[in-house]
Parts: sequence; structure tokens; C-alpha cells
Amino acid sequence: MSLPYHYQSNGRRRATTITVAIVWAMLALAFLLLDAAPLVLLFIFLFTLPALYDLVADPVSTLFLDDTHLRWKTPRQRADIPVTEIDHLRFDTRLDMSVRLTIVRPSGVKIRIPFAATPPHLTFESAARQAGIKTERHHFSLMG
Repeated sequence: MSLPYHYQSNGRRRATTITVAIVWAMLALAFLLLDAAPLVLLFIFLFTLPALYDLVADPVSTLFLDDTHLRWKTPRQRADIPVTEIDHLRFDTRLDMSVRLTIVRPSGVKIRIPFAATPPHLTFESAARQAGIKTERHHFSLMG
């Protein structure tokens, strides 16, 4: 992986579309065939609304790393951090196998990169090392 490194993710994904469609089909089948209680189905339906928002709004998140800066932008956050102000990057693998990315500054202050702007960890770790940034990997921690 060569610098500059650029990553972009969109909210509108095929997996999200398929998942929402399957959940709605199951809810419809539960209502029609099993005579499920509408309030229970409505409660379950409400959990699909954030995914529906992502499909409709299609928010774009980006992350950019070069020799001098690490930048990211999500619909709610944006940051620009000089590489010289980064002590190391911490990659935390969670129990659900997702990887959370945290910037640790020399002062000890931690800045969590939003999940939407977090790139695939193997390629990004390689790019970070190429930019001269130390990295740490932590697996399956429940806290932190």
C-alpha cells in the first residue's frame, strides 16, 4: 500500500438492503401466517429505521492519510491531525470481529475514529507504518 491512502464508505450497501428486506419479509410473514401481535412487530420494525435512513440518505465517510496528516470526515465529525501529533494507532478487535481504531497522542489523549470512517485494518495498518506511525493491536478486550 502506497501513500497517500484514501478510504471511502457509503451508507447505501447491498448487505443493508438485503437485511432490511429480509427482516421486513419476516415481519410480514409473522403478521400474515402466525397472527403475531402488531405491537411486537412494530417494536421490531423500529430497529430497522437506522438502516433505512442509511439507505435513503447514503451518508459518505472518508479517511485520508499521507506523510503529513490523517484526516477523516463523516456526516457528524471531521478531523485533521498532523502525523507528528500521533504517538501510535491502536487497533482493537472486538468480540463481533469488528476493529475499532483509536489515535493515541503523545500526551495520552485518545481519539476514536468513527466506525463509518474506519478502513480495512490490514491495509490501513500497512499505510500507517509507511507514514512512520507506530501501531498496536489488541484482541478481544471487553473494556477500553
